[in-house]
Amino acid sequence: MKITSEDVKHIARLSRLSLSDKEIDIFSGQLSSIIEYVEQLNSLDTSNIEPTSHVIPLNNVMRDDIPAASLPVEDALKNAPDSTEKFYRVPKIIE
Repeated sequence: MKITSEDVKHIARLSRLSLSDKEIDIFSGQLSSIIEYVEQLNSLDTSNIEPTSHVIPLNNVMRDDIPAASLPVEDALKNAPDSTEKFYRVPKIIE
């Protein structure tokens, strides 16, 4: 399937893009190449290939949620640029 310059102009108008004539010629060639490649892929026999969402099998990759002791407040606030005894102090952002 050949993508014409009229097709590219139509797509550009729908996308609200302004393209020069040179860009239209470039994009029509590039889009035609992409469509030709997809047509080659469509000609492959994939009847014996099982559909997959990943190329390698994946299991649940999350670790178990095991409760543990948290950091002491002093350690958590140690590197804070500005803090009170128990909290981080940040600049006011709501006026």
